[in-house]
Formats: sequence, structure tokens, C-alpha cells
Amino acid sequence: MRRPAQGQVLGVIGWSGSGKTTLLEYLVGQLAADGLRVNIIKHSHHDIVLEPPHKDSARLRTAGAGEVLIASPYRFAIQHELRGAPEPTLEEHLARLAPADLTLVEGYKWAAIPKLEVFRPELGRAPLYPDDAYVAAVASSVSTPPGLAAGLAWLDLNEPAAVLRWIKRRLADTSSSSGQACR
Repeated sequence: MRRPAQGQVLGVIGWSGSGKTTLLEYLVGQLAADGLRVNIIKHSHHDIVLEPPHKDSARLRTAGAGEVLIASPYRFAIQHELRGAPEPTLEEHLARLAPADLTLVEGYKWAAIPKLEVFRPELGRAPLYPDDAYVAAVASSVSTPPGLAAGLAWLDLNEPAAVLRWIKRRLADTSSSSGQACR
């Protein structure tokens, strides 16, 4: 899978309500404060509405534009209408991003990328890691279960700094070795 230039890719997966976005917000803030460039890809099963239907860009998109780029002195956004075409792959989305030290991917549970699972048993849902060989670590609200597979890191979700340290260690390990994904 193509990676952003000189960067790593790490998926963050978990059930709705597990705390993925809260954890990601903390991680991005800390990594950016350390001078790292971090990209985010977030998959949604819902429609994405970036502006009210009566605004110019929405009207032009609705009129038939394939892509609408909205630009200001502060940011820009590209809206690409699929109009029945298949959803682009994660690899295609990665190719569109600017270079980064790390791209964090929320969702895409099925992707063949290294992943961090955010797991809260109190949600009443089974963990994903037993059925996903790409899960390299689990950040959980409970202590390490007995019989955990060798090589699978178990992190305290209530201590986000521990998750940050794990990611930084993986970034350092991969940047000094073959440059593969953040494993």
C-alpha cells in the first residue's frame, strides 16, 4: 500500500462510543506539538455534508460538478462526488494526502494495515483483535487479559500518554529500519 512520503500509517479501530476520537484528538495534539506532521483519514458510513445546501459551493456541487474545491486563507477542502462510482480505496485516499510523518486512519477495520484497537468491554461488544492479525496494540479500560498473544501490546486507555509513547516508539523503530508501516 502506498504511504504518504516518509510517513507511516496506523489504523485506529473500535466500536462506536469506545473513545477513538477522544484518543485521536489527544494523540494528534501531542504529536503536532512535538513537531510531527499528522494526517487523519476518517471513514464514515453516513453522508458527508460540509456546507448548507443553499451555499454557493453546495449549489455548484448539486448542479453536477465532479469536484468542488473550497479555499480560504485558512484552509481548503475538496469535495468529490462519487455519483454512483465505487468508493475509493484507502490506498487511493492515502495517495491524495500531503506528505506526513504519520497518517492515522479511523475506521477501515477491514484494511490490511497495522492497527490500534480502542476497546471498552463495558460497551457489551466483543473485542476485534482476536480476529484481526493486523491489530498491533489494544488500548483498553481494563487490565491485560490472561493468555494475551505474544507481541500484542496492551495499553491503558485511561493513560493516553502510554498510547502516545507506544506510537512514538513504533515511529522510531520503523524510521530506523525498513520504513514499513507503523507496526
